[in-house]
Amino acid sequence: MLQIFTVTFPFFALVLAGYVAARRGWLPLAAIPGLNGFVLFFALPCLLYRFGASMPVAQLLDASVFFSYLLCALVMVAFAISISLNRRIGWNDASFGALVAAFPNTGFMGVPLLVALLGPKSAGPAIVTILVDLLVTTSLCIALSRLDGADEHGASKAAKNALKSVAGNPMPWAILLGAVTSAASITLPKPVEQTLGMLADAASPVALFTIGAVLARSQAMTAKGHAEPLGLGDYLPIAVLKLLLHPLLVLMVGAAAISLGVPLDKFALTVIVLVAALPSASNVAMLAERYDADNGRIARIILVTTAASFVTFSLAVALLA
Repeated sequence: MLQIFTVTFPFFALVLAGYVAARRGWLPLAAIPGLNGFVLFFALPCLLYRFGASMPVAQLLDASVFFSYLLCALVMVAFAISISLNRRIGWNDASFGALVAAFPNTGFMGVPLLVALLGPKSAGPAIVTILVDLLVTTSLCIALSRLDGADEHGASKAAKNALKSVAGNPMPWAILLGAVTSAASITLPKPVEQTLGMLADAASPVALFTIGAVLARSQAMTAKGHAEPLGLGDYLPIAVLKLLLHPLLVLMVGAAAISLGVPLDKFALTVIVLVAALPSASNVAMLAERYDADNGRIARIILVTTAASFVTFSLAVALLA
């Protein structure tokens, strides 16, 4: 338990720092979109490129892990959207709510935490789940988020907007480029590699700091009447889905796959269940900001899952590891 707290404490501290900075006016609220842009287009792609380039391609092609986890991600997205859509929450907000329900904080928190708990072997299955979440889950949710204008502008225009938005997401391209680099055994010039490394190292702290700032901005806008106050029903059900339903679903699907003869390693199943038990990915807040979704709602889901996961993730480790 102490080991888990040692790893997770800095994440809480950075979110709190961003919140305090925005509340006290040390960080202008107008600067938050700039921080989002830095993470989304510079720091996070470099981090994902480094993941892809550092992994043997064979470990990225574990089909049993990929498709077992993918099935669960698709179920989570469908269920989260079905319980979210209403007169106030359209496709844009519901889609990013679904993404935050299905996308764990694997890159920023999960990989270092799982390696510390289970050893270096756990990195392989964890990074396969990152591929699923970036290449499929994120792309699907961005595409679905563009459906709000389908009735007014026609389905074909909505589909074109969806494809354009998916193609403009730099994250899947970064990890694919890293995988190509790994497969071709390409070595970047040292100055370039160091520059990429500096940007990659900035991704996690800036993203977490920005989440805290987004929470403070959401509260400030609500207090001034510029945004509707969020009720518990707007974000708490999604947080519960993420922390409880997601790992349980992965465990059930994985166990069923093994019983049916799918060559899914039991250790790999343990890893991906623990991945699913992680809190929501903080980079979803960056995407929600980019696509004009209700980022206050998304940030609150991330905050609730991050705080509660200290207990829920610890219990999952105790039961499975």
